[in-house]
Amino acid sequence: MRAVFAQSIDPDDPLTGLVLGERPEPQAPAGWETVRVSASSLNHHDIWSLRGVGLPANRLPMILGCDAVAQRADGTRVLVHAVIPDEGDPRGFSLLSEKHPGTFAEYVAVPSANLVALPASLSTMDAVTLPTAWLTAYRMLTTKGRIAEGNSVLVQGAGGGVATAAVILAHAMGKRVYATSRDPIKRERIQGLGASSFEPGARLPERVDVVIETVGAATFDHSLKCAAPGARIVVSGGTSGQVAEVLLPRVFMMELSILGSSMGTVEELKALVKLVAEKNVRPVVDEVFDFADARRAFEKLHSGEVFGKLILKH
Repeated sequence: MRAVFAQSIDPDDPLTGLVLGERPEPQAPAGWETVRVSASSLNHHDIWSLRGVGLPANRLPMILGCDAVAQRADGTRVLVHAVIPDEGDPRGFSLLSEKHPGTFAEYVAVPSANLVALPASLSTMDAVTLPTAWLTAYRMLTTKGRIAEGNSVLVQGAGGGVATAAVILAHAMGKRVYATSRDPIKRERIQGLGASSFEPGARLPERVDVVIETVGAATFDHSLKCAAPGARIVVSGGTSGQVAEVLLPRVFMMELSILGSSMGTVEELKALVKLVAEKNVRPVVDEVFDFADARRAFEKLHSGEVFGKLILKH
């Protein structure tokens, strides 16, 4: 079958190991199911895999990809949840494309419990954006950020998949949303999604109840300064640097919580699908590529010039 996979690892030039070619069809063990992929979407996780983060050379070649809308043998349309229970992993789980072949292929095998039925009202192109970036944002806002207890949210680095999803979801939940970006064009676009946009480090009109932090070192001090007493700063990435300075007196005097978050459960994914369908939320899609143009999609993701999600149409 056709697949996009990592053939080699290069931390400095990750796309050198990317191959579009033929791989064997997956074999589903007991309790798993093989489904035919209709569409998939890219995440920064795919670039990190090509750098060797979470994907050692002894597991190569490895089919990449976490997100997919697929069809069961009976024609039922399903969303693939990429989180695989894994007692041997310190997280307690692994993701598709780390130990098991991913979704950038004609077929993918996953536990049957990881297949989420889709309502007819939710299109394939909207649904395929949800399982990684949108699920991460949903868990950050709800389970970790307890947004139901607050009224205001700051999203750092809006424009990326998780940050853009957080803006749209928080707005759909009726919250006041502030977002930062270095790019004036992205600031203008994010305002159209329901946020008040600011340059990084700018003073906000108020201190916020929840901060969505995916940028890391470059914005973390600003995140602390913008947090209201008792606020939750939820972290799921550090694209600008993994080591951030934290002014501890601000943390304990303001009684702030700094919380890590990664992906989400299948039940959270079902809740997200329900919310998106009921609120008629439309995820932002930057561009849709034919599967044969997967390398071009990876090049665009690697460039950072993306607003929303990149999709591969199978």
